Amino acid sequence: MEVISVFDIFKIGVGPSSSHTMGPWVAALKFLDKLDLNKVVEIHIDLFGSLSKTGKGHGTDVAVMLGLLGYLPKTIPTEKINFYLEEISTSETISLKQVKKIVFKPKEHIIFNKVKLPFHPNALTFTAKLEDGSSFSDTYYSIGGGFVVQEDEPIEIGEHKHIPYLIQNEKDLIKWVEELNLPISAVVLKNETAHKSEEEVRKGLLEIWDVMLECMYKGCHTDGILPGGLNVQRRAHKMNLDLLNGMEHKKVENWFKTIEISGPSFNNVTKWVSCFAMAVNEENASFGRVVTAPTNGAAGVIPAVLMYYLCFSDNKGDRDIVRFLLTAGEIGSIFKKGSTISAAMGGCQAEIGVSSAMAAAGLTECLGGTPRQVLMAAEIAMEHHLGLTCDPIGGLVQIPCIER
Repeated sequence: MEVISVFDIFKIGVGPSSSHTMGPWVAALKFLDKLDLNKVVEIHIDLFGSLSKTGKGHGTDVAVMLGLLGYLPKTIPTEKINFYLEEISTSETISLKQVKKIVFKPKEHIIFNKVKLPFHPNALTFTAKLEDGSSFSDTYYSIGGGFVVQEDEPIEIGEHKHIPYLIQNEKDLIKWVEELNLPISAVVLKNETAHKSEEEVRKGLLEIWDVMLECMYKGCHTDGILPGGLNVQRRAHKMNLDLLNGMEHKKVENWFKTIEISGPSFNNVTKWVSCFAMAVNEENASFGRVVTAPTNGAAGVIPAVLMYYLCFSDNKGDRDIVRFLLTAGEIGSIFKKGSTISAAMGGCQAEIGVSSAMAAAGLTECLGGTPRQVLMAAEIAMEHHLGLTCDPIGGLVQIPCIER
């Protein structure tokens, strides 16, 4: 049975796509770990299927280069990404993990193949030529949410391979909930604490929320045109100013408090929720720091709904943030185990649909819903996204992705 931690579902990284950006990035790092870098003289990357067809718009070529440089999606200074890319372009070299510099011309060494490999639509092959004349190749598949596998290896997600309460589907979840007489979040917490202390879990989830909050704040305070050539104007900045009557905030804490006291009217709340989600999606489209939830393409939904709950509903602060994310994360893992969270495989219903189901579940638990009501909320949210396809213009997560 596949075991997926909440920290596998919520991963801090860089936009615009978990499958087309973060996955190939992780694959590049995995490939380098198999090499004696000092013996490498050349590297080629072949992109296949969806990674080839929409890879430019999703930044797949950017991701593999940043991975070859050795930077991690979670910690790379995003404001320096363009500098790193320009350095590669002008020098026509790349420094593998900052250890071995080799000749590298992106237009020659990254090949966009139109063919699709049978195992999965998102495939890429790395080939390293070594100084003794031999070569080494490895093929990876980016299966959504930043997860990367190889065809001939068992899927092992994260470090959480042994947990007390195995959950493959909603029936398993209900079984443990009723047997233990606990809410969903508490059952998930028991599994998480099989490998970490409760304080470590709590701290990790609050760090995830801090990144989500910072992303919303940054998106609401950044104006301009999104990269990619479609000339899409950022809108969250203007929405934020309009809702705050032109008031600017230099600190995220003051911004949060001002929203809290703005009033829970239906009109105000719906505008703010749209603004929150829009802000995250625009940051994601700009190679900003985001959290997969469960993917980058759907990263705006859960922060927006959790922000709504914290600003406009009675809540217990950090305690409810942890409950929300534990519950939402488990729903996301059930979808991944039973189906897919990859838009290349399942369409936008696999991203926006799943994220909406996750958000509905987390919100329902925090509002006092029973476990069965939590699952019902998730099902209703997913039901209303069935059939939603993935059809971005130019491979960019801008039209119609941000609106969704």
